[in-house]
Amino acid sequence: MTFSQDEKLRNWAGNYEYGTNKIYRAAGPDEIRKLLNSHDKLKVLGTRHCFNGIADSKDGFISLDALDQVENLDPAAQTVTVGSRIRYGQLAEYLHKKGWALRNLASLPHISVAGAISTGTHGSGIEIGNLSTAVSGLEIVKASGEVIRLNRKNDPEQFMGAVVSLGCLGVISKITLDIVPTFLMRQDVYENLSFDSLKNQFDVIMGSGYSVSLFTDWQNRNFSEVWIKSKVDSGKTVALPPNFYGARPAKQHLHPIRELSAENCTEQMGITGPWYERLPHFKMGFTPSSGKELQSEYFVPREHAYEAIMAVEKLHDQIFPYIQITEIRTIDEDELWMSPCYKRSSATIHFTWKQDWPAVSKLLPLIEKQLAPFGPRPHWGKLFAMDLATLSASYKKSEDFRHLVKEFDPAGKFINEFTKRYILGS
Repeated sequence: MTFSQDEKLRNWAGNYEYGTNKIYRAAGPDEIRKLLNSHDKLKVLGTRHCFNGIADSKDGFISLDALDQVENLDPAAQTVTVGSRIRYGQLAEYLHKKGWALRNLASLPHISVAGAISTGTHGSGIEIGNLSTAVSGLEIVKASGEVIRLNRKNDPEQFMGAVVSLGCLGVISKITLDIVPTFLMRQDVYENLSFDSLKNQFDVIMGSGYSVSLFTDWQNRNFSEVWIKSKVDSGKTVALPPNFYGARPAKQHLHPIRELSAENCTEQMGITGPWYERLPHFKMGFTPSSGKELQSEYFVPREHAYEAIMAVEKLHDQIFPYIQITEIRTIDEDELWMSPCYKRSSATIHFTWKQDWPAVSKLLPLIEKQLAPFGPRPHWGKLFAMDLATLSASYKKSEDFRHLVKEFDPAGKFINEFTKRYILGS
């Protein structure tokens, strides 16, 4: 079935306009195969949370909205298999009711599983990998229409290249994820942590909870908020200190962007609740973040996090007029070829900008220059200024990935301008 939107098709934040409004619905591998056999170029339309053209098409999109169900829950194997279009918020609620959980979630529960794993999207936690690391199996419809199934155990090499696929390998129809027993959490917020507090104790501060985030607008060498998400054993209380490295407990619920209402944020003030209602920053039923914004994010080696933050701090006067908020998080290393955390435990510096692209486009090269000594890797779905040569040098398996793309998609059915410019070359 084909349909077109009357209005221009845009991403969630409204900053990016897609190249076509033509959308084809597919309810499973057979319909996906028919579409692939009848079109030279197609891309999958996800939840449109990317801020650049990585998922764009000038020719047509495949909508997988029908693939949003749980296919199988396997308690013995501790896995769940889902349709690729299911959103994390939907899946998390299902798992919790069945007594299970995912190890981590991103700040937004609105995103689809396939889109998140394909771009290396993450939450926070020193000992927790990005969302892609939970994947143990994939079902992909290749450009030829062939359905291929890969898993971590039987296809280790090809699997490691295919999980963070950047939309280049085919249409992901099913995903198998590792799960853990469900758990309870609380979320506590502290205010006004000095940048200097991080020196020589970054890991201690970021490891003070299951998941920790620091927020700053780059004023006064200060983090305005520290969000600490802690696991809670049933029936037990967690005693948090009244002074957290000089920061003080918040007296009310807060939004990361101080002037915005905390109504759409997940519960704070130490109130215990299910994991999926604490790990994200924002509730599923609300507009996440501020809504109208731009985003960019850089991954640096965790051991250089403090130095990287202080390098960016030198630009605080240039950044402040255009920033809404910056968030600092941590992610464990992994073995996935195109993951920004490939063989590198990472800290991320995430910028939520005002929607002023002319100004932001001038700032990004300055930020990247400051971070250059630390080998920054940008989030694939967000805004950056790096070129193909710089990106390829940062990914040791980039050439292997290009060979894998040729194997899966020799005619370039899924390749667009973004992937040619930043990933594959012309």
